[in-house]
Amino acid sequence: MNKKIILLVILMLISTFSVGCDKKEASDYKLYYIDIDVTKLMPQDYKATSTTNKEEIVKKLLTCLREKPNIKEARRTIPNEVKINKISLSSGLLVIDFNKKYRKLSTTEEVLCRAGIVRTLLQVNGINKVKFTINGDELLDLSGEVIGYMDEESFVDNPGEQINSIMTEQITLYFANKNGNRLEKETRVVHYSSNISKEKLIMEQLLKGPDKKGALSTIPKGTQLINISISDGVCYVNLDETFKNQNYEITEPVVIYSIVNSLSQIDEVSKVQISINGDTSGNYRYSYALSKMYAPDYSLIASKKED
Repeated sequence: MNKKIILLVILMLISTFSVGCDKKEASDYKLYYIDIDVTKLMPQDYKATSTTNKEEIVKKLLTCLREKPNIKEARRTIPNEVKINKISLSSGLLVIDFNKKYRKLSTTEEVLCRAGIVRTLLQVNGINKVKFTINGDELLDLSGEVIGYMDEESFVDNPGEQINSIMTEQITLYFANKNGNRLEKETRVVHYSSNISKEKLIMEQLLKGPDKKGALSTIPKGTQLINISISDGVCYVNLDETFKNQNYEITEPVVIYSIVNSLSQIDEVSKVQISINGDTSGNYRYSYALSKMYAPDYSLIASKKED
């Protein structure tokens, strides 16, 4: 009898230990699938056995995204006809090479497919950025520009909110030229969640800085957008005090109008007011009163000769 009790206890301990190991070895991920109407991403919880081989994890997650999800309202993220030629991972940079069928995806489907894959794979420890290629060639956006490596900022969303429908927008941003005395115009195609307002989208892209070679960011690195809103034709931009830490090689009007001109592309915006920590007293540097509402000034844009 005692032997049976001891054996039962041992079996229970083994069972408990095994469950504990399973929990320890399992990793939780969210697989991002596309809804059946092809308008948004839908997350599904997934538990994978842990492994130190990152490429194996990536392959497993990609296989899952090729399969039909358990969610009735969702469909597979990677269509059957789209094949993966190879993947390569080096120093946190993951490259996924697809066959030419990837180019046949509609604009909306392609953006959602890309967002779903990138959001899923960035959860893997050690993967910092993801790039897509097509038979070895760079993937291009709607304007013909190379998309390159993507991270969590490539698909703009409101923090803490579930991603809604993905939208594609071509926006115009204004940065400083290399001399800091004129504005450089940059056109950028961005993919973002409909949860985010266009004014916030523009400011967040402006805060990221220029992609264009030779252009300079007009807003100091680390500046935070506290809030932004539009009322009666005026866009109110509230930045934190880091905005005061300016590069004085960039002139005052270039800084002010990089923000004003960028936001004025929104139909509802005719003027812009900038505040620092909600304070509109005093001046920005010397000449520009924070209490004033500024209309756009396109005379500061550099000509092609000046470029």
